[in-house]
Amino acid sequence: MSIRLIVGLGNPGPEYEQTRHNAGFWLVDNLARKAGVSLAREARFQALAARAKLAGGEVWLLQPQTFMNRSGQSVGALARFFKITPEEVLVVHDELDLPAGAAKLKKGGSAAGHNGLKDITAALGSQDYWRLRLGIGHPRELGLQQAVVDFVLHRPRKDEMADIERAIDNSLGVIPLLCEGKFEAAMMQLHSAR
Repeated sequence: MSIRLIVGLGNPGPEYEQTRHNAGFWLVDNLARKAGVSLAREARFQALAARAKLAGGEVWLLQPQTFMNRSGQSVGALARFFKITPEEVLVVHDELDLPAGAAKLKKGGSAAGHNGLKDITAALGSQDYWRLRLGIGHPRELGLQQAVVDFVLHRPRKDEMADIERAIDNSLGVIPLLCEGKFEAAMMQLHSAR
């Protein structure tokens, strides 16, 4: 079993492009660049998508264009079409419960209030997909009175952005291992990265 579909979560449109909620899009953009492919509109999946060669295998890269809360429409459509099981899916998303700069990999579990994950779980009929959680920090931990919804839909500060970019770079380093099915090795490498 290895990863055959990498989904970056975010919201479409220039007004959301630089917001914390689009951290998943940022990783997939970087991965596409690294793999030498361009994401293109795929109407049947309501997404931007590309096929890439990673670690010797073919992997789909996907950015749903349905807005975060309806991400499952896109993920479910592509997974069904190409007969990709939940265990072969990696969803990359922003994570309030991790500080900016942290990245954690896990399989399954609850959506923890993340509406994009809730919709994907419903569409796949399972929680047993992989998640790559990119820390963006929490407004309370940062001493901000900002509502969570405002926080995720705003740009990170310059120092936070540098931390998030470091987490993305560390995450890109373990993607080949995930595409080879070396999940334990990927987790060890990512979780020990600084």
